[in-house]
Amino acid sequence: MPIRSGSARWQGNLTDGSGTVRTGKGGLQGNYSFKSRFEEGEGTNPEELIGAAHAGCFSMAFSKALSDAGFTPTSVDSTAKVHMGQTDAGFSVTKIDLETTGDVPGIDESTFLKIAEEAKANCPISRLLAPGVQEITLSAKLA
Repeated sequence: MPIRSGSARWQGNLTDGSGTVRTGKGGLQGNYSFKSRFEEGEGTNPEELIGAAHAGCFSMAFSKALSDAGFTPTSVDSTAKVHMGQTDAGFSVTKIDLETTGDVPGIDESTFLKIAEEAKANCPISRLLAPGVQEITLSAKLA
């Protein structure tokens, strides 16, 4: 399997500085700042990127699970709302509200809901976020 990457550059101090984030192949790039992260300023932030990753991963996992069960979806639209709050450990992601709408011909509501719950439990990003990361490595260099 390929290794995926993202990068970020921050310039300045926490409250007055600014930065850019970018996906490895440059498909997404955005500016971010203290205001875009902790207030309502212009730009993106890491939590939005986590939300987009979670929504994208879940939509694909749900589509696969529906197809595997014999229900080919016309579309699956998902949103992940990432909540950040102050905890004893500092600022943390405290909750993610995953919302999805599927256009799935021939499926009943209870089957749809059951498959959605299974997809939520088995989507790789859900599995990553639910218990937390088991290992984080760091390679640091001083420029």
